[in-house]
Amino acid sequence: MKGSLANSVCFMNNVYIYSGNFADLLDLVFFLITTKRKPFDIVREQDVEIRLLEERIRPVYQEVNTKKKWDKIVGRENTFLCQMAFRSTYTHKELAIYYYLLNALKYREHTKDMRRLKCVNKILELAHYVRHETHKMKGFLRFKEMKNQWLYAEMEPENDILELLVPHFKKRLAEEYWVIKDVKRGLFAFYDRKNVRIFSDNEVKQLDILEDETEKQIEKLWQTFFRTITISERKNLRCQQNFMPKKYWKYLIEMEDTNEEST
Repeated sequence: MKGSLANSVCFMNNVYIYSGNFADLLDLVFFLITTKRKPFDIVREQDVEIRLLEERIRPVYQEVNTKKKWDKIVGRENTFLCQMAFRSTYTHKELAIYYYLLNALKYREHTKDMRRLKCVNKILELAHYVRHETHKMKGFLRFKEMKNQWLYAEMEPENDILELLVPHFKKRLAEEYWVIKDVKRGLFAFYDRKNVRIFSDNEVKQLDILEDETEKQIEKLWQTFFRTITISERKNLRCQQNFMPKKYWKYLIEMEDTNEEST
């Protein structure tokens, strides 16, 4: 009995913990590889769960600018792919990033071509998913003019793409004041014609999102126009969802009538 207990302790699975941001994850991966430690899993502090035969480890190491270090070692494209994958909702993305970078030390710029490796396929899949949703959201996002003259838009993307959208709208709406809210994550991007700042729900005490009366009239005109140009005999919701997934309809002004019909 004592021997079996001792053996089980020896075979504890090491789960490494990090703060939750990409820079800290790169620091942790660099630490694990240089100290030749193989993790059973890597999780954020807020996701830690006590499980049988798993040991939670928060190692102490010197924080460095590991992003530039990895750029030099494995190339910017590899770290960029990992950064895109990190923004996904995949549960074990950290472990996939660890194995991808581990292989990138060997294959360098050819890593993305090593499709026989599961970690490479997973990182490419996640990075594509994040970039694809970012591209879609550039067209699906709908701004409304508020009474304070700010433009305001809400979204609920699957992935953490708020910061990826900022450069596009900063260029497109350079002369406007605007706010984009990621409802799912409780994050706001504020643009004041010069800079963009990201705030959380806790940091934003109150936000006046009352629509301007003129904006309401414009929305009604747009809905009327959308209904007018629609050919009812050729209406195909299934085909429409292929180009405009239903999960995005909630914040599309022209789809409000359709949302009401489906509820």
